[in-house]
Amino acid sequence: MKKPVFVGSAVALVTPFNEGGVDSKKLKALIDFHLAHKTDAIVVAATTGEAATMPDEEHLATIRSVVEYVDGRVPVIAGTGSNDTAHGIKLAKEATAIGADALLVVTPYYNKTSQEGLFRHFKATAEATNLPIIVYNVPSRTNLNISPATYKRLSEIENIIGVKECNIGQIPETVNLCGDDFLLYSGEDGMVVPLLSMGGKGVISVASHIVPETMHNMVESFMNGDVKTAAKLQADIIPLVKALFSDVSPIPVKEALNLLGWDIGSCRMPLCEMSEAGRNALAETLKQYDLSFHPKAL
Repeated sequence: MKKPVFVGSAVALVTPFNEGGVDSKKLKALIDFHLAHKTDAIVVAATTGEAATMPDEEHLATIRSVVEYVDGRVPVIAGTGSNDTAHGIKLAKEATAIGADALLVVTPYYNKTSQEGLFRHFKATAEATNLPIIVYNVPSRTNLNISPATYKRLSEIENIIGVKECNIGQIPETVNLCGDDFLLYSGEDGMVVPLLSMGGKGVISVASHIVPETMHNMVESFMNGDVKTAAKLQADIIPLVKALFSDVSPIPVKEALNLLGWDIGSCRMPLCEMSEAGRNALAETLKQYDLSFHPKAL
């Protein structure tokens, strides 16, 4: 069995921006918040962190800042995906040298590729680092799906340990083909417990920005055999999950954090702010939850 980088809930961390670039003070404050509220791992400078808008120097400086500040307290997983294999390899090598604990590598977007091309892309990346790699399959954003048969081939590469999966429907076939040689992490906050029931190890979460302890407790309860509690926690967060994906992610989660007093700035273009109606609906949903541990209660 491949060794998990973490078991539980990892936050797909947003990147706080200001006029000067990355707001390092707010970035550290978010990390403090997650460390205080049971988040099990930090994913930095990945897709929710708007890495596609970050020049390499800024991207890598953000990874370095998080690695140094976390200082081994939880695993730090660096986003190094690209639709240019050579560019992704460069980022993977740099993140390895910086001291990240693992890499999250998204499927190539826009130019896409075949299943053979996917295998070669991830294999080349794995050969460039000794770090564990979690591939990220998000067909709704890339218009490209990694097939279970390709997962089987990837599972035979020692340091490709598993997937952040958003195509939940293909998980049974993946489990059938790969067994314990390929670990599963949910990329869908609303489908964590179903994935855990198939042997998953946790979630890489957007909702954990808002309810970090709930996401941790959901996985922990399931792993401890308390499926009823895990299922209830899963059902309880569905309105929040729907609200956090009511616009293009990470627009709503950044809006939610700002509504809750974090003042982390907006998304970078081409992403823009929510409509007034969307923001109001998001605020009403947030009021359904006890969020008194955030800087500002609604």
